[in-house]
This record gives sequence, C-alpha cells and structure tokens, in this order.
Amino acid sequence: MNFWRSLVGKLWVTIICLVAVVLITLGLFLLPYIDSNFANSGAIKRLFLYTCMIGFSLTTFFALFLFTKITQPMHRVIEAANDIRRGEYSTRLTLVTSDEIGQLATSFNHMAQELEANIRSLNHEKGHLSSVLRSMSDAVITFDIEGKIILTNPHGQALLETWSDLSWEQESETELYPEVVGQSNVPPPLRPLFLSTLNQRGDQRSNVHVRQGVWSVHMAPLYSEDNIRGAVAVLRDVTEEVRLEKMRTDFVANVSHEIRTPLSMMQGYSEALLDGMASSPEESSELVQVIHDESLRMGRLVKDLLDLARMEAGHTDIMKNQLDMNELLERVYRKFSVRAKEREIDLQFNKHSDVLQLKAADEDKLEQVLTNLLDNAFRHTPAGKKIIILAGSSVLEGRRYVEINIRDEGVGISPEDLPYIFERFYKADKARVRGESVGTGLGLAIVKNIVESHHGYISASSKLGEGTTFTLRLPVEK
Repeated sequence: MNFWRSLVGKLWVTIICLVAVVLITLGLFLLPYIDSNFANSGAIKRLFLYTCMIGFSLTTFFALFLFTKITQPMHRVIEAANDIRRGEYSTRLTLVTSDEIGQLATSFNHMAQELEANIRSLNHEKGHLSSVLRSMSDAVITFDIEGKIILTNPHGQALLETWSDLSWEQESETELYPEVVGQSNVPPPLRPLFLSTLNQRGDQRSNVHVRQGVWSVHMAPLYSEDNIRGAVAVLRDVTEEVRLEKMRTDFVANVSHEIRTPLSMMQGYSEALLDGMASSPEESSELVQVIHDESLRMGRLVKDLLDLARMEAGHTDIMKNQLDMNELLERVYRKFSVRAKEREIDLQFNKHSDVLQLKAADEDKLEQVLTNLLDNAFRHTPAGKKIIILAGSSVLEGRRYVEINIRDEGVGISPEDLPYIFERFYKADKARVRGESVGTGLGLAIVKNIVESHHGYISASSKLGEGTTFTLRLPVEK
C-alpha cells in the first residue's frame, strides 16, 4: 500500500513538472514569433508571461520538493554514516516516511544497532583477554609473520625491555623465511624457535638460556584461515626450578660419593681383618682404628645432613638468651690456641673494648658457627701464617650489629668458586682427596642457616694466595 501511494505521488509530481517544462518551452519558442507578428497585442504577451511565471513557479516547487524529500534526507543519512565511521555507534536516524528514504533510514538504524552490539561484544572480549593476559605470571609475546611484535602482556613487555639492554652476539642462522631478515623484532634467543614454528607449522617447545636465567618457551603458530599470520610465545622463568633440580641431582651424587668413601675404607679394612692379613696385634689395632675413624666420619656426615635438613625445613631448636659475644669468642680462642701451637700458626684475638651483648642468641649454635669457620681457616692456612679474630660493632640501615671477622692468610678461594661456597657439598677442591684439607662440604651451608636463623648475615671475601675473610653480622636486638 505504501509503495502504491508513493508511486502515485511521484506520478503527480512528474506530470506537474512536465506541464511546467512544456509551458516554459512553448512560451520561449513562440515569444519571438509573437513579437514579430503581434507586436501590438499586449494581452497575448501578458498571457505568455503568466504562462512562463506559472511554469517557473511549478519548477521551483518541484526543486523545493526534491530538496525537502530527497536531498535533505540523503544529507542526514550521509552525516549519520560519517558519525558511524568516526566511532559514534549510538547514532540513529529519525526519518519517518513511507517511501524508500524511510525504508533506508529504518535499515540504517538496524545496521547501526547490530554494529553497536558487535563492537560492544568485541570490546568486552578484548577487555576479557586483556585481563587474562595481565593476570598471567608468564610472559606472552605475539609476533606477526614478519617477526614484528603486535601484542604483549606486562610481563612480556618487561622481559623484552630487559633483553633489549643486553648485547647479543651475531649468530649465523639459516633463515627459512627471507622476509623476516632485516625487519624482525624477535629477540635473538627466540629467533630459531620462531623460524622453526613458521617452517614446521606446529607448536615448538624449548628451554632458552639467557645469561644466568633459563626460560621455558612454548611457541604456537597463529592462523588466518589456512595461512600462518604469526606466532605467539609463552615464556616461563624456570631458573629456580632448574637450579633446584640441579641441586637435587648434585645432592644425590655428592651424598653417594661422600658415603661411598668411608664405606669402601671400612669394607676394605674389615675384609683384611677377616682374611687374617694382620700379622700382629698392633696391625690389627691399626686396622680397627681406621674402621672406627671412618665410621665416625660417616656418622658426622649423616648428622650434618640431618641438621641441615631440619634447619632448611624450619625445625631448628634454637634456645635464645642474652649472650656476651666477648666471652664466647674468648672461649673459642682458648679452644683453638693449642691447635695453633701444634700447627705453628699465629692465632690472634683482638677483643673489643666495649661490651658486645646480644639480646637473643643461641650460644651453642653460635659456638658451632665460630668453630666451623676457624676449623676451615686452620685447614687451609699453612704453618707460619696468621689467623686473626676481630670483634666489633656496626650500624647498617639504622640497625646495630655485632660484627665478627675471621681472617686467615691461607691459600684463598678463586673468584669463580666464591659465590657458591655456602651451597651444600660445594668444594673448591674438585679432586675430593681424602685428608684433613678436605671436609664434607656441609659446614658453611650449616653456618649460613644458623646465622640466618638469628636474622644475621654472613659473607666472604678472598684473594688467591693472600687469604680469606669471613664477615659475620648478628643483630643486637631481634
């Protein structure tokens, strides 16, 4: 019905316009003829003038109709479309007509409504994805087919900034995608994995080592229909996991090695006794003494292992009381004085004039710490050299500490070994030769745990051939 009504209206307008055009054309065509043949007929001139005026009026009416019904609504449609293009998706048309323009306005409003709903849904999904990426503890980096970075989460951005400060060595790689060369932003550690992902069109996994860190990388291709348009990499810092796994394997190997030596000695000497190889009571007594010493050595190893395990598990029994460190140092000094004379080592103790009082400390545990440090010093200091015990106080970050230094003039520790001396079973002497100069490798690890249980700090400085200094800081108040 609306269609026929619109059609009839357009027919009437068309007829009126045709009549107006015919009248104007007829007047313009006959006007010269009338001027030449009916020059004195003013009435005829007026008639044609009126006809032209009527035709002009009808034409003007038709132009206004076009402007009002077609041109002006089309301008409004164009403006609304431009608003949509600028992102104003709430724009709507208010044209209420029954013709094609009205139908166009209705369709436009439906389109804008659907577009607004789709854009809102996309923004919601984008926000959801952004929240997921921000909450991930792993680093996520997305690359396009040319290796340019198109998306990262905060951890990924921080990792890229850290890696950008490092200097990478030039590596000769077989570039499987020539378009990647020269414009790729893929970090050098990830480049082989990125090229492998693009070439094999499948997920790739690898551990990447960068300086002292280890990252587990899972890289997967991004598809657009059947074509690869990039790759996404998920990186997890597994440095601590790798370190703990290495410590676990080293622990098993070291324990096996340390226990195997006394067991082998005990087995060998006991078999010698059983076979009657001892020809005299003195030789039998010597073999039995060796077996006894090795059993004590293995017992000390097992005890140190149990103590260290309890400390690291937080089950250390520490009885903290008020303690005078000057008295403790004096007692430890007297205990080692006899050994110093036997080894011809000059042992010195520089006692602090002030009272070095700790408000809460375990005397037995701290004596174990000092004994272990001095035992290490004697083990690595040759005859004729000095070992000095220094006591004093210091202030660090507004907190008072009792500071103790044990300095020897022994062989020293190499710079490569120094950062690891407090680890379990670590020995600077890689040969593990049996004798007094080699311990179990657990003493300093126990020392560190005891000091940390007192909320203190221990450090070491050394130079090869000049000696080693252990610095112990214990807080005066807990």
